[in-house]
Amino acid sequence: MLAIAIANGAFRQLVFARLFPELYAHQLSTLTGSILIGAFIWFVVRTWRPASDRHALLIGLVWFAMTLAFESFMGLVLQQRSLSQVLHEYNVFAGRVWPLLLIWVALAPWIFFRLRAKSASN
Repeated sequence: MLAIAIANGAFRQLVFARLFPELYAHQLSTLTGSILIGAFIWFVVRTWRPASDRHALLIGLVWFAMTLAFESFMGLVLQQRSLSQVLHEYNVFAGRVWPLLLIWVALAPWIFFRLRAKSASN
């Protein structure tokens, strides 16, 4: 998942940032990242099926926490941004849709687990 996120970020900088204003590039990159990471999560859940709803939710919450920690580390330590700058990325009211990707990462394992369980019972 990390490789997908890094590749998506690089694509954003090389393509979207040159074609669109920063906010639109951010939003489009969040959409493409959500699709790519969703495909990865679907593959993982299909290949290594969680044991239960609870297990699928736990996987999502762990991925959520790891993503949040990684992004915070990148912003605060490696990019040496202030806390207010890092928190700005989570301001949905300013058009920052990054929190939606975090919610997707948290819930996607459970959603795909449930979809697979539903299709198996039909």
